[in-house]
Amino acid sequence: MKSRTEYPRPQFVRKDWLCLNGTWDFRFEDQSDWQDIQVPFVFQSEKSGIGTNRMCDNVVYKRNVQIPKEWKGKRIRLHFGAVDYQCRVYINGKMAGRHTGGNIGFSFDITELLNWEEEELVVEVHDPCTDETIPRGKQYWMEQPDSIWYTRSTGIWQPVWLEPLSEIFIRDVKFTPDIDRGTVQVDYRLSGLDRTDRETTLRIAVSMKGEQAANVTVWQVKKEGSLTLSLYENRIFRTANHNGGWCWSPESPNLFDVSFVLEKEGEILDLVNTYFGMRKVETRNGMLYLNNRPYIPKLVLDQGYWEGGLMTAERDEDFKQDILLAKEMGFNGCRKHQKSEDPRFLYWADVLGYLVWGEIGACAQYSRCSVNRTMQEWSEAVDRDYNHPCIMAWVVLNESWGVPFIRTDKSQQAHSLALYYHVKSLDSTRLVIGNDGWEMTKTDICAIHNYNHGEAGETEKQERFRESLVTLESILYAMPAGRQVYAEGFSYGGEPVMLTEFGGIAFGKETKMRKKAEKKIEKEWGYTNVKTGEEFLKVYARLLSVIQDSEVLSGYCYTQLTDVEQEVNGLLTTDRTPKVDVEKIREINEKIEKYLLGKNVRNFPCQSIHKTENV
Repeated sequence: MKSRTEYPRPQFVRKDWLCLNGTWDFRFEDQSDWQDIQVPFVFQSEKSGIGTNRMCDNVVYKRNVQIPKEWKGKRIRLHFGAVDYQCRVYINGKMAGRHTGGNIGFSFDITELLNWEEEELVVEVHDPCTDETIPRGKQYWMEQPDSIWYTRSTGIWQPVWLEPLSEIFIRDVKFTPDIDRGTVQVDYRLSGLDRTDRETTLRIAVSMKGEQAANVTVWQVKKEGSLTLSLYENRIFRTANHNGGWCWSPESPNLFDVSFVLEKEGEILDLVNTYFGMRKVETRNGMLYLNNRPYIPKLVLDQGYWEGGLMTAERDEDFKQDILLAKEMGFNGCRKHQKSEDPRFLYWADVLGYLVWGEIGACAQYSRCSVNRTMQEWSEAVDRDYNHPCIMAWVVLNESWGVPFIRTDKSQQAHSLALYYHVKSLDSTRLVIGNDGWEMTKTDICAIHNYNHGEAGETEKQERFRESLVTLESILYAMPAGRQVYAEGFSYGGEPVMLTEFGGIAFGKETKMRKKAEKKIEKEWGYTNVKTGEEFLKVYARLLSVIQDSEVLSGYCYTQLTDVEQEVNGLLTTDRTPKVDVEKIREINEKIEKYLLGKNVRNFPCQSIHKTENV
């Protein structure tokens, strides 16, 4: 059996590669016997073939690999999509490298360790179950999932693959679009080249919908280079308009295809296919602007968990399905919560048109160790996902997780500021939310959470919820979770105000004992309980009407897309079955969007893209 056979890195595609997903040997630290495991599923998941939730800090993977003989003479690189948390990789008994961090992938050059017969690949994983200074997000450090915490994920949880490379190859590329000038800045880095090479060239071809947009050749390439391509001067922009002809948006997800060909003396050293989107994200007048136009984010909280697979989707189609279902319900994006998602999800968000607020898992405690670990993984996350046009914002902290005393503690406030400016220094094209929920320091969006909306019949509590969101003043002083909106010493600075967690309407089967392998879930829950689909829609409409009645709210993120383990507060069940008519959810979302857009832009006329106005 081999699952997930699609190319794992859609933003950087090479023709030749070898998928290493499928059956591996696996053992726990206290066992000598090997058993089968299905990679890339963690041993805690049913899809792995093991499905035990035992507490175990150390595990070992092993398999034999036959590398294609025609790859001999190439540099062979071994890629891991993600391994949680620390790992050491061995080829034929010799260490190939080590990596720390469970959110983002890594790779090693293993050429010198190969015997070109049958290669033994061993991965030793260390994932301390109870270490709360690890950026683990929703993974619980206790044995059984509980409350908002889910089953842990230990080991390989994203695809593994090999690819052959030349001595000189393209290390990475970055695209920075400028829709106002009709240009894109292209930054590239090469490996195996220490100085300017007069004999090596780099050809870059850009097209859109089969029509050429740019075609340039870089002579005498350097190890690192940068150039700006003018797309506006090409015919593609003389025949298109800015309403959907070439900008990327959820309504018009236009993408430019790009090929990079590295050549030397007529020989192709490397060929990479990729893409980018022309889009611009900013805030003005207390609103989000997308491509110079006011835009209402209608997001849904997405935990990124799948039935039987935990954080790993069984099929590439699963990513696509989640996005299509969310769009059918009238959402235009998601907040991918406490997880750095598989690049295949981001690819489908790019292709289908779906905004994403990106996160990584947070730590549970604050320490020098957690600070360093968090900073490092954020650097890797931004570097990996920079080119995805779907990502409009980075959420560097959530609800003061990992910074529990940020309201008054200067060092924890400094950590929040450091993360904000660090991510900004790596990526100036996106918004950064400093601490989604409350106790914010520096932030591009005032992102507030409020679940105090009351059960059926609790009219007084429902009215307090409505009143707490009517005005800016009421929002800033509401303290729905007993937390201030801004940390001490910080205050509102005119940024857009959005309700980025609310709802969580619990609608599932009657509470019961559910057993899956060794995992037992005793209590199913949500934030607001209903018994019928009709009641669900009534409560959903009521909650959205509160956003409509607010004088300042300009976007929202509803909790949540799917049920997850003990949480039955999804719009969909764990197997992605809609709980109510998706069209009725869509009608409510679209009604609120039109109202918010009309209300918020009444005094701020739309500013169009000036560069294309006279085309």
